[in-house]
Amino acid sequence: MTMAQQARPRGDAARGTVLALVPGGSARTSRHECAALEGHVRVIAGLLGQEPGGWHDPGRHYDLPVYFVPSDTLTLEQAHALGIRGPDALFGGVVPHAFVAGKCISHPLVSTGAACPAGWSHALHAAAADAVLDGHAAFSREDAQAAGRRLLARGPVRIKPAQATGGRGQVVAADEPALVAALGALGAADLQRHGVVLEEDLAEVRTYSVGTIQVGALVASYYGTQQLTPDTRGEPVYGGSKLDVTRGGLDALAAADAPAEARLAVEQARRFDAAVQACYPDFFASRRNYDVAVGRNGRGELRSGVLEQSWRVGGATGAELAALAALAAQPALQRVRARCVERFGPSPEPPPGATVHFRGEDPRAGWLTKYTVVEDDADAS
Repeated sequence: MTMAQQARPRGDAARGTVLALVPGGSARTSRHECAALEGHVRVIAGLLGQEPGGWHDPGRHYDLPVYFVPSDTLTLEQAHALGIRGPDALFGGVVPHAFVAGKCISHPLVSTGAACPAGWSHALHAAAADAVLDGHAAFSREDAQAAGRRLLARGPVRIKPAQATGGRGQVVAADEPALVAALGALGAADLQRHGVVLEEDLAEVRTYSVGTIQVGALVASYYGTQQLTPDTRGEPVYGGSKLDVTRGGLDALAAADAPAEARLAVEQARRFDAAVQACYPDFFASRRNYDVAVGRNGRGELRSGVLEQSWRVGGATGAELAALAALAAQPALQRVRARCVERFGPSPEPPPGATVHFRGEDPRAGWLTKYTVVEDDADAS
């Protein structure tokens, strides 16, 4: 399917159409991401009993109700222009300001007088302080350097561009010269617009995915672990997730049997989610995903906290939707396990029964394989 493909209504029996959307024709969306997005549209259309309509055409009028699957979190302005008024009209999320979708909201500013975008909530960090790692957000080089020096007194500092995905672009500074060099590489305009995160660096890290999704009347939540894999340059990037999915919302997930470390990750994700909703009441989402890291800081202390949020399709979405489809097909089923895998370069064929989202050469990422497997249901364990 091409970017210009239009909806193909099935006639009077059709209750709506599901469309992929790249807001503003974002240049960040690659071939493999487009292929995965098209696959997600087909699965969601099946769950809703609607028509998979390909890609949204901004020049076309759609008579049928439209359900959107955007590649990125939308702003309220973008959502309203598309007729989206609530979470039942999209798979993803809508934020009042663009910066709310980035990494920076996870941490407070370094001081009350620090630079920040209009609409910034100082209350969020008080409400979610025990759910995140030690760190700061900064929107100027001066504030970033001040934040970095404060954190260096307690150990190495991880520097994360606010818009980067998959772990890319991150640098660890162990001293002030390294800090200054890393911050000097950031463009002033990009820093002012998107910001940067400076955070205590962790060793022996385990990263949990915690989230909840809703498609129509179907709601499921999950926790699971992520793995890293080397990309074509040998850099460690996101390589997939194993998810334990439970029917119902985050409250049901919190009541599910899970190891102590995973239960803490779930609780921190719940507190962060509640804080965002309270501090940005115009926010809404049908896909809420939180990365929670557990590891040891520079002083050897065990730390756990939300790294960032994702209110759009992500690396784990293939597994999320496959699990949701399994729950939809078996109403008595309460739990299911699913895993998604991403591998760069030559790799073995996906296992029998896998849903292959992409297998080929991407102009940006190189040779890449992405697939999802639904495993034996978790009710049996």
